[in-house]
Amino acid sequence: MCNLARSIQNRQTSALEVISQTLAEIEAKNPHLNCFTDILQPRALAQAQKIDQAIANGEPVGVLAGVPFAVKNLFDIKGIVTLAGSKINRDHPAARQDAIAIQTLEAAGAVLVGATNMDEYAYGFVTENAHYRATPNPRDPSRISGGSSGGSAAAVAANLVPLALGSDTNGSVRVPAACCGVVGLKPTFGRVSRQGLFLFVSSLDHPGFFSDNVADMAAIWSLFAKNNLKAPLSGLEGVKIALADDYFQQGAEPEVFEAVTAIAERLGVTKKITIPETARARAAAYIISAAEGANWHLPRLQTRLEDFDPATRDRFLAGALIPSSWYLQAQRFRRWYRDRLREIFAEVDIILTPTIPCIAPPLGVEKMIIDGQELLIRPNLGRFTQPFSFIGLPALSLPIKRPSQLPLGLQIIAAPDREDLILRVARVLEEMLIDIPHK
Repeated sequence: MCNLARSIQNRQTSALEVISQTLAEIEAKNPHLNCFTDILQPRALAQAQKIDQAIANGEPVGVLAGVPFAVKNLFDIKGIVTLAGSKINRDHPAARQDAIAIQTLEAAGAVLVGATNMDEYAYGFVTENAHYRATPNPRDPSRISGGSSGGSAAAVAANLVPLALGSDTNGSVRVPAACCGVVGLKPTFGRVSRQGLFLFVSSLDHPGFFSDNVADMAAIWSLFAKNNLKAPLSGLEGVKIALADDYFQQGAEPEVFEAVTAIAERLGVTKKITIPETARARAAAYIISAAEGANWHLPRLQTRLEDFDPATRDRFLAGALIPSSWYLQAQRFRRWYRDRLREIFAEVDIILTPTIPCIAPPLGVEKMIIDGQELLIRPNLGRFTQPFSFIGLPALSLPIKRPSQLPLGLQIIAAPDREDLILRVARVLEEMLIDIPHK
């Protein structure tokens, strides 16, 4: 991505050539990949021409000049209706301005080429949408891309764009990143502006990012970090890393634990930590998600029930029936769980866990078998991601690439505002060329 921007700035190629080729590839491949719900051809070409003219005039351009990017279709795009994966939102007026996150990337010279598919109202981990069809996994089209930001992850995995924006409530950036074999970063809660996003759960929603590699992710994050990069992105001297056990060593396929353990061994990690009451944290996150989501959508549930995707409608209805006492208890427990993690981060800098409990499941399947137990796919793909977004911690999914097999994901978690440490560890691991053989 950065090399592409430099080649445009050095006039080895032009932004117009890059964006024209990108749009042509999207038009050719999207009928099968179904990553995009809107393709912004006139806007993207006009922006590319402006960048080329600025370079020709010797004017400064941003560090991402001419780099194409895509956004989950719950980000406001000026002149486009913000669908949020829904049929109901089609009746809304077009957005009057771009979301702040889009403005930040365009100020650095990046060029928005389209909006991507998602689970309706971000409530899901599969990107199988009753209104806009499923987005298959580019690594294996018979399998899901993950969700709810599956269109963005798939667009990066298919090399349609090097950068995409998503949102993460309970794992909706990290889960599709792991399923599709790309890098997915969920920053600390509140670090990235949510202005211009159609929210799902206000107290849990995070904007996030997808890229093909860690170096590009570091370049993206530098635009949003606001001069808060505390550590150099090289070496692990002095970084205390621990592997999470107990809850994070249960409920997944053996190959998942083998892969994560092998990575920890390569890093020389010997310390293990137990995060108490994680199963309860996940349950509390479910209650908060269901209750807040249902409350936000209550007017639509009362007047346009049949226009919902059935997969999300039923969960919103269930959320509307949650007693207020459950919600209050979940929020109280949230504070307790946050304090326990603060104590752990007084002893360690980084926690490692799996991202997903298995490879991307097949399309159209509701249940999966994990460790001999039949589980619903939609709620359980996020069993390892949900406990950390529950308290707003920054986390990144790094792809674990395996010969002739679908990827898995390593989740790297740090204390609030320490995205720099996460990127530092991820960069070292990427340079080690992680390649975990199947046992």
